[in-house]
Amino acid sequence: MGWNSHADAFLELNFRAMVTRLPSLLTASFQLAWQADRRAARTVLAAEVGRGLAQAVSLLAVNSVLGRLIGGGTLEDRLRGAVPALVVMAAVMLVGALLRAASTYATGRLEPKVERVATERYLERAAAVELAAIEDHAFHKLLDTAQYGAASARRMISYAARVVNAMISLITAAGVLTVLHPALLPLLVTMTLPSAWSALTTARRRYESFHAWVQHARAGRLLGALLIEPEAAPEIRVHGVGPFLLRHFRAMSETAEVEQARLARLAARTGLIAAGWTGLATAATYATLGGLLLAGAMALSVAGTAVIAIRTGSQSLDTLVVEVNALHEEALFVGDLQRLYVEAAGRAIPVGGAALPADPREIRFENVSFTYPGDATRPALADVTLTVPLGKIVALVGENGSGKTTLVKLLAGLYAPDRGRVLWDGVDAATADRRLLAERIAMVAQDFKRWPFTARVNVAVGRSSEPLTDERVTEAVAEAGAEEVVGNLPRGLDTLLARNFSGGHELSGGQWQRLGIARAAYRRGRILIVDEPTAALDARAELEVFEKIRALAGTGQTVILITHRLASVRHADLVHVLDQGRLVESGTPDELLATGGVYAELYSLQAEQFTRGVQAGARTGVQAKTQKEVPEGISTRAPAPTAQVPAPKGG
Repeated sequence: MGWNSHADAFLELNFRAMVTRLPSLLTASFQLAWQADRRAARTVLAAEVGRGLAQAVSLLAVNSVLGRLIGGGTLEDRLRGAVPALVVMAAVMLVGALLRAASTYATGRLEPKVERVATERYLERAAAVELAAIEDHAFHKLLDTAQYGAASARRMISYAARVVNAMISLITAAGVLTVLHPALLPLLVTMTLPSAWSALTTARRRYESFHAWVQHARAGRLLGALLIEPEAAPEIRVHGVGPFLLRHFRAMSETAEVEQARLARLAARTGLIAAGWTGLATAATYATLGGLLLAGAMALSVAGTAVIAIRTGSQSLDTLVVEVNALHEEALFVGDLQRLYVEAAGRAIPVGGAALPADPREIRFENVSFTYPGDATRPALADVTLTVPLGKIVALVGENGSGKTTLVKLLAGLYAPDRGRVLWDGVDAATADRRLLAERIAMVAQDFKRWPFTARVNVAVGRSSEPLTDERVTEAVAEAGAEEVVGNLPRGLDTLLARNFSGGHELSGGQWQRLGIARAAYRRGRILIVDEPTAALDARAELEVFEKIRALAGTGQTVILITHRLASVRHADLVHVLDQGRLVESGTPDELLATGGVYAELYSLQAEQFTRGVQAGARTGVQAKTQKEVPEGISTRAPAPTAQVPAPKGG
C-alpha cells in the first residue's frame, strides 16, 4: 500500500480568485485554440460574441412587444404595433441559431486539434529529459498528473466559449435591470451567489482529492493490468497469484470508493445549503418586484421585462459561475501540463556543446563518482579512474551491484557524474554535444526493449533517424547471426512481434537477444556496448555470438563487454574488475590470472563449478551404461572418468 502518497494540492479557489483569474483563463484557452487552428478560433470567438449580442437585442425586443401589448389602444392597433418587434425577435432567433451552428462546428474542429497539440508537446518534452528525471519519483508523479492536461485543454475550449456567451448575456441582462430599476441588480447577484459558492467548494474538494489519490489510482490500474498481462500470466496460474492480486485490487478500490462517497456526501450537503439560500433570495427578489408594482414605481410591462431579464440574468450568472468553475478546474490540470513543460525544460538533455574528437584514441574516467537519486546507502561508483582504449575489446567484470552497468551508462551520456570527469581525448563529456555523443554509441542492454513492431522495424529502430533500407537490415541480421530466427518467422521480417495483436508472434529470450544484437549492428555505432549478450543463449549460440563480437572488433569497432561468464572474456584486450562501485583490478586476462586477485578468484570459482558439473555428469553416464550393459549378478567398479577442462588462456 506504499504507492499511496498524499500531497497537498495548491488549489485555493474562491469567488474573488475566480473573478481575478478569469481573464488569464480565457487568454490561456484562446492561446491553445489559436495555436491549434486560428481560423476555427476566430469563428468560435465571433460566434459566441454574436450570440450574446443577439440575446441583448432579443431582450430589448421583448420589452418593446410587452409595452405595445399592454399599452392603450385597440387590440388590433396593439398587435400591429408589436409586429416590427416580433420580426426583430424572429430575425434574432434565426441569427442566433446560425451562430450556434457555426460555433458548434468550429468547436468540434478545435477540440481534437488542441488535444493533439497539447499531447504532442507533453510527449515531446517527456522524451527529451534526462534519464535521471524519468527515474525520479517526483518528476514521474508530475508526468502522471500532467497527462490529463491535454484532455483538459480540449474541454477548456467548450467551457471558454460558454463563458464568453454567458458573460455577454449577463452584462446585457444586468444593463437592462439597471435601467429598469437599480434595486434589481443586487438581488440578481444575491440569487446566484449560493450556487457559485456550492460549485466552487465542490471543485476545490475534487481537485484536492485527485492530487492526493492520483498514485493510489495508478497503483490500482497497475494491479488490474497485471492480471491480464501476458508476461505475468504463467506465474499467475502456476503460483496462484490471481487471488492475491484481486484481493489487493479490491482493497484499493474499496478505499477509493470510500473517498468518492465522502465527496458525494459533502457535495450533497453543500448543494442543499446553496439551494436553501437561493430559494430565499428568489423569494426576496419577486417580493421586491411586487412591492414596486404596488407602489406604482414600475409599470406592468416593465415588470414583465424585469422578470424575463432576472430569469435570463440568473441563468447567465449561474451558467457563468458553473462554467468558470469548470474552466478553472480544467485549467488547473492544464497548469500541471504547463508545470511539466517548465520542469522538463529544466531537466532536458542539453542541446549543442563541444565537438568530440573525430578519431579519439581513448575514453578516460577520472575520479568518477555517482550515486542514484534517492539511494543514500552507498555510491554506485566511487572514485573510479580507468581507461577505455578505442578499437579494442574491453571487458567489465564483477559481481552483481559492482557498478558495471552504471559505468557504461555514464560513458553513453545517460548520466552525468556527481564528481570527476569522463574524457574523450581530453574533451569532457559533460560539455560535449550529447546528440553527437549518442550517435557514436550502440547498446545492447540486458533488458533492451522488445518493441511491439515488425521484426524489420525492431532491427531498423536502431537508427530510426535514417531511411530504412532492406540491404542494411539484411546485413545487420547476418552480422548478428539472426538469419535462422528471421527465416522461421511466419512472414519473415514483416512478422509482427506482439502476440497481443491479431497475427502477432512471440520470440524466445534467445531469439530476442539475437534481434537486439542485430539492432545494434544496424545502428553501426563506433562503440558497441553489450551488457550480458549471451544470458539467454545456449552454449553453441553463445560461441557464435562472441565470434561475431570479435569480428566487429576486428573491423576497428570498440566493444565494451559486460558479462558474468569470465571464460567469455579471454579474448578481451583489457579487463576492468569492479567491486562495490570501485575499480579493484585492470589488465589483460593473462595478467589478471597471474596476479591472483579478484578476477582470478572468480575465474577459479566458475571453473571449479564447471569441473564438478562435468564430473557429476560423467559419473551418472557410467552408472547408466554399466547398469544397462553388465549382466545381472556381475559386479563392476569402473572408476569415474575425469573431465579434461581446458586451461584458461595464459594460465
